[in-house]
Amino acid sequence: MSIFLLILIAAIPAYLLGSVNGAIITSQVIYRKDIRKYGSGNPGLTNFFRVFGKGGVLLVVLIDVIKSITPVIFGGWLFAVFTGMPVSENWLLRDLFNISFFGILVSGFSVMLGHCFPVFYGFTGGKGVMAAGTMVIILDWRLALVCWSIFVILTLVTGYVSLGSTMACFSMAFFQYFVFGLGGIREFIVALLCGILVVIRHEANIKRLIKGEESKVSFSRKKE
Repeated sequence: MSIFLLILIAAIPAYLLGSVNGAIITSQVIYRKDIRKYGSGNPGLTNFFRVFGKGGVLLVVLIDVIKSITPVIFGGWLFAVFTGMPVSENWLLRDLFNISFFGILVSGFSVMLGHCFPVFYGFTGGKGVMAAGTMVIILDWRLALVCWSIFVILTLVTGYVSLGSTMACFSMAFFQYFVFGLGGIREFIVALLCGILVVIRHEANIKRLIKGEESKVSFSRKKE
């Protein structure tokens, strides 16, 4: 089976599952409101938390994690079985699944595209951060530790979720290839595309950061 066909088989269901939006579903089911009509209008976890507070956040995360993990593991397994590409060394999963590193990245990037440009919601979605954060856990625990640490530290120190998100996602390809030596140039390119996608989706936030107008997140924020 050709790699192009495998990419289609892995990418299409990953994109469709990625188009499922946890923030929109939770806001409609629990609060009978559409998160896209409140706050910044972005159907992502940060805006959901700012508008509705802590209630429902766990459900948003659960939906977005499940929609990311399922196609990523499937894509990794698909490539490992039909191409014999290098298997992930993630000790959390290698004893359970033979999953290709490249397959994980291809499926993860497709999930991110679905989350950012969902077919079910007029191609207007979130910023792909949760999908990327879930994918990196499947990729390698060391890489996940570094990227999540960057996100948590920057967010806690500065109060800017957007800064933590973009720096963590954009640095993923660098640490993956140059620090941990995971995958080859093909994997590096896909990981870099994931980071670029997150940066593009945060374009407005980056402009506000430069102007000093970006909103900070308060973890003690009450429900509005």
